[in-house]
Amino acid sequence: MSDVTTQRERARPEMSGPVLGMVLFVASEAMFFAAFFGGYFTIRANAPVWPPPDVPHLKIDIASILTVVLVASSVAVQLSLRATRDGRRRQALWWLGATIGLGVLFLGLQLYDYSQLGFGLKDGVFGTLFYVMTGIHMAHVIGGVVFLALVFGQGLRGSLSPTHHDPLAAGAIYWDFVDVVWLCLFTTFYLLTPR
Repeated sequence: MSDVTTQRERARPEMSGPVLGMVLFVASEAMFFAAFFGGYFTIRANAPVWPPPDVPHLKIDIASILTVVLVASSVAVQLSLRATRDGRRRQALWWLGATIGLGVLFLGLQLYDYSQLGFGLKDGVFGTLFYVMTGIHMAHVIGGVVFLALVFGQGLRGSLSPTHHDPLAAGAIYWDFVDVVWLCLFTTFYLLTPR
């Protein structure tokens, strides 16, 4: 009977505390962003013209590059996690460093995109929603870059291994969430907003 119990334990590994904590945190953040998207679509549905005529049209070129950069960074963090699980430390660190670098590139490009827009935070409800929603996302990207940089430091010290990689797994969950939120923002503001 103990052999059967042991086999069941091996077949269903428990979720670690750090990973469970990140899953719960991401779930709460998903509700936070859902409230903003709900507000946006409610305001949009009740507006006679959307976006308001005084708002310059959003250009999709830089936003498309931002999307490619962030999706590539999610692929990189997953490759880092896989390499860590396989015991390939050097490749894991390389991919994690690439993720962090792409995150920093995303932040720089988003700031550049902000500088090219012809409207500001105080320019009506569209401007407010755009800057608040993308700005909160930017804050999450900054948090993710810092978190992954700390995990990178752990990797440099040899603290990540095939049996101990929960910090990286938690960071990957968070980073993929940040990516999904950006895809929703990109779709909402750049693809679904008439130009």
